[in-house]
Amino acid sequence: MVQSSNQRLTLEEFLALPEGDITYEFVNGQAVPKYKDNEMSPKFFHGSTTGALFTLLSTWAQAKGRVVIEWAIKLTRNQQDWMPVADLTYISHNRLPADWLLDEACPVAPELVIEIISPGQTFGEIAEKATDYLNAGVSRVWVVDTKARTVTVFAPSSLPITYRSHQIITDDLLLELEITPYAIFQRAGLP
Repeated sequence: MVQSSNQRLTLEEFLALPEGDITYEFVNGQAVPKYKDNEMSPKFFHGSTTGALFTLLSTWAQAKGRVVIEWAIKLTRNQQDWMPVADLTYISHNRLPADWLLDEACPVAPELVIEIISPGQTFGEIAEKATDYLNAGVSRVWVVDTKARTVTVFAPSSLPITYRSHQIITDDLLLELEITPYAIFQRAGLP
């Protein structure tokens, strides 16, 4: 995909751009690189944590839904088309049937989006994005901080809750999922 100049694009024009080595999100009518420079590109902690979460969540999600790494999601933000690319997405078969098999962006708001803070990003920037996800209909957003070894859970009707070490993350929306930051970071090889 080639980044457009300051020309505003429609979502259809964005989706028609050629693919390339850079991941783009659709924000305010622009093709915006998900990682703005080499400082922000995913590094070992980010990649290994993504893999650990994918493994842990995929095991839990069997027969419930699907877990996908870096899947674009068709949403609306400030009454405009918005297509972020979450680090991880969980969507149940209730929201997107198991027989849905199209090679395209997620067409509905998922239950869970996970964003892992990359080098060069701040918690505040990702927290703002988490709020945008919730306002767009995503049910839960986890913001994972590999430096602090925490998971902060955002939900539409409560204040964010930060989990550390052996605190168990449970959620009525994600039945039977019990996971701790310690388990995530241990699987990622980050003691």
